[in-house]
Amino acid sequence: MDPKEGASGRIEGLSRQDALVGLTATAEHRLEQRGFDLVAALFGAPDAAPGEMPDAANALILQSIVLDFAARSLPGPGCEVLAEELRFLLDPAPGDQLAITGTISARPAEDTATLALVIDSQRGRLAEGSLTLRLPAQRVAMRAEARPSIVLNRHRHLERLMARSAEVPPLAAAVAWPCDRDSLLGPLEARASGALHPILVGPRTVMEKVAAAHGVSLDGCEVVEAETPHAAAAAAALLCREGRAAALMKGSLHTDELMSAVVSREGGLRAGRRISHVFAMDVPSYHKPLFITDAAVNIAPDLMTKADIVQNAVDMLHALGTPAPKVAILAAVETVNPGMPSTLDAAALCKMADRGQISGAVLDGPLAFDNAISRAAAAVKKIASPVAGDADVLVAPDLEAGNMIAKQLSYLANAASAGIVLGARVPVILTSRADSVMTRLASIALARLLVASGKDGIA
Repeated sequence: MDPKEGASGRIEGLSRQDALVGLTATAEHRLEQRGFDLVAALFGAPDAAPGEMPDAANALILQSIVLDFAARSLPGPGCEVLAEELRFLLDPAPGDQLAITGTISARPAEDTATLALVIDSQRGRLAEGSLTLRLPAQRVAMRAEARPSIVLNRHRHLERLMARSAEVPPLAAAVAWPCDRDSLLGPLEARASGALHPILVGPRTVMEKVAAAHGVSLDGCEVVEAETPHAAAAAAALLCREGRAAALMKGSLHTDELMSAVVSREGGLRAGRRISHVFAMDVPSYHKPLFITDAAVNIAPDLMTKADIVQNAVDMLHALGTPAPKVAILAAVETVNPGMPSTLDAAALCKMADRGQISGAVLDGPLAFDNAISRAAAAVKKIASPVAGDADVLVAPDLEAGNMIAKQLSYLANAASAGIVLGARVPVILTSRADSVMTRLASIALARLLVASGKDGIA
């Protein structure tokens, strides 16, 4: 008799009477990157690549798989491990598809069994050995519950973004009204790291006082005097129009003051397309960078504004190296409903993409949030789509929805983010007083890569 999963979803193990010599079972397991991240963190080597993992860490990964096999497959629940002997032949690697085979090879005593084991992968045999187990007098059953997901709070996507930006020239940016601690120290820190050449636009005396209060200096920084936030925004925009700055960065003035200068018909930075905002988000539980638009500029966009919002984001991803981004047009449901205008807009945007009015991406919508980011949710609802569960870009139906999605991911899912405004002549770096240092530096890195790609403000 083999261990088995009953109709009730319970797994039954073997008793001493059931565990006959020669019984065999095989289980499959795929090694995921998050498992290596966890083990590396336990061994104090959080940044170790799989090929650089300590030998003990590689052993722990394979030992955990062996023990899970014994507990769930053969002999199953109720067994107790008395001894383990494994020989490690190859280091495990993320993506390995494992086949773990166990055979009861001996019964040394009435209550014990020896289990011969091999662990094979597509690259060859990783390990072989044996377990000595104490068996229960009676069969033991347990519920076959799904294993919990372990998510480490790592932000590899933004770390890669910043590492890539370090390979391109520093960004010359006009910083409008950096007159408090965070808005001034952020650009100065980026300057010290070689990422930014800031042109500080505001009252020199105020900025010098803030810098001195925090032990830094404005020495070496270009300063353009401006007496009010409105004047600073206009002067910073003019620096970008004249080509002295390749990006515009928000200081401690209000967003609407800065954006008024950007969209001004006289002296502004308008280009041919509607201006929109994109959050580049690094969500630890999602398998790739996730871009959310528009969450900061367009309050209730109409269809044609949404088309520009989508195209801005698509062009940005092209500049970052994604040739055909997958774009999910979000709504509350995944079916077209005449009573929900967002679903009609979603369907129209997809048809516009079919006709070439939006180019360079794969669009699908309407999609609910769960369908857009979860393959499992899409499968349950029988949604067959190359975008569902694998979206690069989430297009919100309005600013309120986009802002809520971005902030929920930040505060409930430990996401880190970078923010950028597109559609102007130059990238506009929008930061908030609540933004972390990583967010500020990642936003600068994003603008730096856009400028280096030759796309500038995208439009």
